Amino acid sequence: MNIVVNEELKNYIDPLTPEEHEALERSILAEGCRDALVLWGDVLVDGHNRYGICQKHGLPFQTVQNTRFESIEDVHLWMIDQHLGRRSVSDFLRGVLALRKKEIVAERQARTLAAATTAEPPADRTDSADAALPPPAPLNSREAVAKAARLSSSQVVMIEKIRKQAAPELVAALKSGTISINAAAAVASLPAEEQVAAAVAGKDELKQAAKRVREAKRKPREEAAAPIESAEADLVQGLERRVAELTAENEALRRLVADLQAQQAELDHSR
Repeated sequence: MNIVVNEELKNYIDPLTPEEHEALERSILAEGCRDALVLWGDVLVDGHNRYGICQKHGLPFQTVQNTRFESIEDVHLWMIDQHLGRRSVSDFLRGVLALRKKEIVAERQARTLAAATTAEPPADRTDSADAALPPPAPLNSREAVAKAARLSSSQVVMIEKIRKQAAPELVAALKSGTISINAAAAVASLPAEEQVAAAVAGKDELKQAAKRVREAKRKPREEAAAPIESAEADLVQGLERRVAELTAENEALRRLVADLQAQQAELDHSR
């Protein structure tokens, strides 16, 4: 059997950690390769680690053809959905995969709309009802992406920021568990050289860098809020003074009314 390993597909999903790879190797050596490798023609789509371990130890394995793939996009979407459903995938990787899916689906929709405006309709993709993969649901909102990745919308925002701004060293620290998504998003605000320096320095420096970023953002907000708080305090004090003045005036009027009533009573008695 001729199996072609496409390096782009092999690296499309983050590789296993050394510990995860060792655990998989122990399992295959003890129980054999239980899950079939998924092929698209001769191209290996799913099972690169299992295939490598079986080749290394001369172990047998099974294969299965996925005949529904019609393009590399179909393969990518299938791989993404497979990994989004796995519990072992980290929150960060699930977010990255869901965002990739959003981009692929959006590009495919754009091409479909463009084709619909041409003079000739696009040719049918296949005559078989089950040969092609069904069109994926669109991920038109951040909430939809978050649902697909089983994350919160705020986590998706942070992962988007990390994808756009984080240095590779910072991303590596995040993938290794050295830093959280929240902290990584904060550090990603720094210039690239500062991100690299913090990542190289290790966990404690990354935490301190994230803390400095948060404090720097908090300070302008506190300074902006200070005049408002001062104005509110002055207003409250002014109102309290006015209430005290009105209370005193009211008490004086009550005493005046009482005096007038007493004088009237004396006049009536003298008559």
